[in-house]
Amino acid sequence: MKTLIIIVHPDIERSVINKRWIEELSKHPDKYDVHQLHKVYPDDQIDVLAEQKLIEQYDKIVFQFPFYWFNCPPFLKKWLDDVLTYGWAYGSKSGYKVSGKKIALAMSVGIDDHEYNTTGKYKYTMAELTRPFELTFEYVKADYKPFFAYYGIELNSTEEWIEKSVSPYLDFLNSL
Repeated sequence: MKTLIIIVHPDIERSVINKRWIEELSKHPDKYDVHQLHKVYPDDQIDVLAEQKLIEQYDKIVFQFPFYWFNCPPFLKKWLDDVLTYGWAYGSKSGYKVSGKKIALAMSVGIDDHEYNTTGKYKYTMAELTRPFELTFEYVKADYKPFFAYYGIELNSTEEWIEKSVSPYLDFLNSL
């Protein structure tokens, strides 16, 4: 079964890591379906029923996005609010349509990983900062998996460094 990769990047053309990951994913159409929310909904008007039907078709779903301001892009939050509705994602016997689906996050992160800990500059681990996602997906009974993060884009943007991100990302996807 293919993995659905939901890309949420407000400026994918200027991206370096996320754009490179999409290029790599497109080389494997037998394994991954890429769904770029900003391209599908340039007016930010989400077709909730279409998104729900899409989600129902997959057992593995990955949300890929740049992690900034210690969170996801606002359009991903809007997607979660709009799509994970009562009666579909939770709250009724006919709901819980994402129950048991493997769901994970794949993030490009500007800061180095050592800054995300109790003694680091930002005081919190990435696991702590992404806990709302974990709780959200547990609430809808999905099988939330550990996230993938590629750190340090603000300090390292060489072609070689970007290319080093591809193999670990694909390994992560294959491990789901």
